[in-house]
Amino acid sequence: MLEFSSARLVVGPLALSAVCCLPVAAQQVPAAPAADTLHKYEQPADQPAPPRPWYRGKLVKATIVPAALIGYGVSTIYDRGFYSSYDARRDIQKQFPNFRTRVDDFLIIAPYLELGAAALAGVESRDDRINTLLVIGKSELIFGVLTTVLKKTTGVLRPDGTTRNAFPSGHTAQAFLAASIVHTEFRHKSQWYGVGAYTIATSVAALRMLNNRHWQSDVFAGAGIGILSAHLGYLSHRYRWGRKPRLLGLQASPMVWPGGTAGLTVVWRPQ
Repeated sequence: MLEFSSARLVVGPLALSAVCCLPVAAQQVPAAPAADTLHKYEQPADQPAPPRPWYRGKLVKATIVPAALIGYGVSTIYDRGFYSSYDARRDIQKQFPNFRTRVDDFLIIAPYLELGAAALAGVESRDDRINTLLVIGKSELIFGVLTTVLKKTTGVLRPDGTTRNAFPSGHTAQAFLAASIVHTEFRHKSQWYGVGAYTIATSVAALRMLNNRHWQSDVFAGAGIGILSAHLGYLSHRYRWGRKPRLLGLQASPMVWPGGTAGLTVVWRPQ
């Protein structure tokens, strides 16, 4: 055993010397590790996410459809556009010269009746009752301000020649506002809730024209203002109501008061 150990001690340095004396070309260079291609497009954890483009923001998405409706309405006011408001009124009066009804005065609240019926039936809405009512109140306020200001500043004469407050259609704006609320609250359950509400709102717009109370431009702009008012109501809502605090964030730690009295400190942060 002693001779075997001595041989190993002697051979070890010789072998090491032999390796060191080899030419550089003969030495084996360890290969570089392969590049990690599985995570090459992954965002590093220590780097912030890139800013979202402006055209993908919530405000832009909320205003695309209303802007298109309002823009089309403005483009067809009076005798403007490919198919103007005068053209639409001429064709309507030719087909329905003596049409009169007051159904549109009652249909404007029909989407809200649909909202209430679904709630009574136990259909779960997106928001709780308190927040839904607050959003409705805020949206109605925005709608009232927008329509009142536009009616007074534009002074468009109604088709029947009665008053100069035709633009935009308040009935149409009210119906589409309510329809947008219904669609937002129940679209996670079924799209048919929104389809029914928007069908009612479209009927209101058509009846306003058939009754010779509004131009084509009035109802298109009214539809856009109604949807815009609902979207702004949701975007500006903070959802601080209707939530009960839960026993979360409860922390306890021991402490010693002056004089050597031991105690316990409890901190509760309701969420």
